[in-house]
Amino acid sequence: MCNSSIVTEFLLTAFSDVWEIRVLHTTLFLLMYVATLTGNLLIVTVITIDQNFHTPMYFFLRNLSILDMCYISVTVPKACVIFLLNNRVISKVGCAAQIFLVFLCAYAELLLLTIMARDRYVAICQPLHYHLVMNPRVCVQMTLASVVSGLVFAGVHTGNTFRLSFCRSNVIHQFFCDIPSLLKLSCSDTLSNEITILTSIIILGGGCLSFISMSYIHIFSTVLKLPMRGERGKAFSTCIPHILIVFVFISSGAAVYLRTTSNSFPVQDLIMSVLYSIVPPFLNPIIYSLRNKQIMEAIRRIMRTVTQFRKTVR
Repeated sequence: MCNSSIVTEFLLTAFSDVWEIRVLHTTLFLLMYVATLTGNLLIVTVITIDQNFHTPMYFFLRNLSILDMCYISVTVPKACVIFLLNNRVISKVGCAAQIFLVFLCAYAELLLLTIMARDRYVAICQPLHYHLVMNPRVCVQMTLASVVSGLVFAGVHTGNTFRLSFCRSNVIHQFFCDIPSLLKLSCSDTLSNEITILTSIIILGGGCLSFISMSYIHIFSTVLKLPMRGERGKAFSTCIPHILIVFVFISSGAAVYLRTTSNSFPVQDLIMSVLYSIVPPFLNPIIYSLRNKQIMEAIRRIMRTVTQFRKTVR
């Protein structure tokens, strides 16, 4: 393939060529996918129905759940088709769409996690100004800004990638289309792409991680002054998992995208991709919401109502 016009489709890669292992991978991916959709859908339903959850914190949690469902739906269904049916083909347009959506969801999710850290900082460190600083209008504006800027961000990186010529191969050593794998297939000069990616990771990833870390440092310093040990333990048990999931999200993504032209091991890149594309949407509902006693109690109330309604209908 000596010209980009010849490349009309790419071939994605499974973790293994052994049928039994592919079935195992399909099962694991489907279980995580169904669990992610179920958990996040429950959260969205509860927060939407129950008036008690119409606050800034739960507004952001609902948006995060919606985003998580979209994020994992971009990659997992196609990956399961690859694993189970060995249908590895993805068109050039489909590949571009997948890259665009992955970048959009990842960018918006990272900004939303940063906004949520600020929300917790204001709630704990500046409680008297909370309703003034995090009023409904500001919350909606920040959410819209995250999505709109994500559209621009994803558009720039996707367009910058598909202006290249691909002539080395059409085999992408990933279970979904991503930019590092495509750059390895290009016979064009990819220096500008690598600089753009490096700059984005430093500014966006480093900036968001620094902002989140600083927010939680202030939160910890405030919480340590609380007289009640129970309140301190509750705050730490909530904040530490938040930091861990953000760190895994950013570090695994950076590990893949900072090695655009290196001779890295394909299996290692596949595992890292799982960590930033599937694990965060899977863990977010558990860490942010399903450990919340109020949400769990609301879910039980809804389940009881649904059960009683079914009995009445019968």
